[in-house]
Amino acid sequence: MPATQRMNLPTTLVMVLFHLGAVAALFLFSWSAFFAAVFLYWLCVGQGISMGYHRLLTHRSYKVPRLLEYLFAVCGALTLEGGPISWVATHRIHHQNSDQPGDPHSPRDGAWWAHVGWILYGETNHNNTRVMSKYAPDLARQPFYVWLNNYHWVPMLPLGLLLFAIGGLPMMLWGICLRVVVGLHATWLVNSATHMWGRRRFATRDDSRNNWWVALLTFGEGWHNNHHAHPTSARHGLAWYEFDPTWITIRLLRRLGIAKAVHAARVTSPLPGRETAASSRPAAIGLEPSAVGAGR
Repeated sequence: MPATQRMNLPTTLVMVLFHLGAVAALFLFSWSAFFAAVFLYWLCVGQGISMGYHRLLTHRSYKVPRLLEYLFAVCGALTLEGGPISWVATHRIHHQNSDQPGDPHSPRDGAWWAHVGWILYGETNHNNTRVMSKYAPDLARQPFYVWLNNYHWVPMLPLGLLLFAIGGLPMMLWGICLRVVVGLHATWLVNSATHMWGRRRFATRDDSRNNWWVALLTFGEGWHNNHHAHPTSARHGLAWYEFDPTWITIRLLRRLGIAKAVHAARVTSPLPGRETAASSRPAAIGLEPSAVGAGR
């Protein structure tokens, strides 16, 4: 842990309750609840986080109509990973200071810290829309994103009620608690596992690695060394054998004329100068709002 900080009790309590609900779901199995959870996992983690929060809102790897962009953002909020402004700001800071002082979740501060400790003990600015907006001014200019960041938990309420109405407690526990917990840990593995285990195709200035099993859990986000080498690329699985469902979806949307201005790197794409490994890199990078870009 980078520094001794107090546990964020409200966040910790919510996490404990959701994990307890996930365990309870295992004792209330039904195929309908299982398939509902699988569908929602794809919708929220695949479309909401991978396509929406990450490749679209954080890095602007492609463009889609505004209403579809907002739909992706709502799906992202259903993961319980916070609102779009806070998520995007945190990830941009991560790219600015990856595996250096100032990185919110580097395994160099401990594997547990990188995975979940930074959530339970880190600064609570992720709940502060005003502060985090400094690092995501493009989103902060849109009232919808400000509202969704302030009330990112609201979409979960009607979804929970709908699942309960359809399939009772089992479907609600599977579609909300278990699905959220699995999604959280899958996303956190990108912060922890893919900076510790896997192969490095590119000599980036951080510890990012390509990890196939994290990629399977996160719709292609595990090809993390590729991503850190080419942050604005909508394609993370650069080799033919690197399965990247999110890129397949973006490519389909491009063929349909829905996705435009799609940036896609290749295995042979040169490494941008800013991303090359450099032992002379300063120990810390200033976090002035103007300096924190979309991982560029």
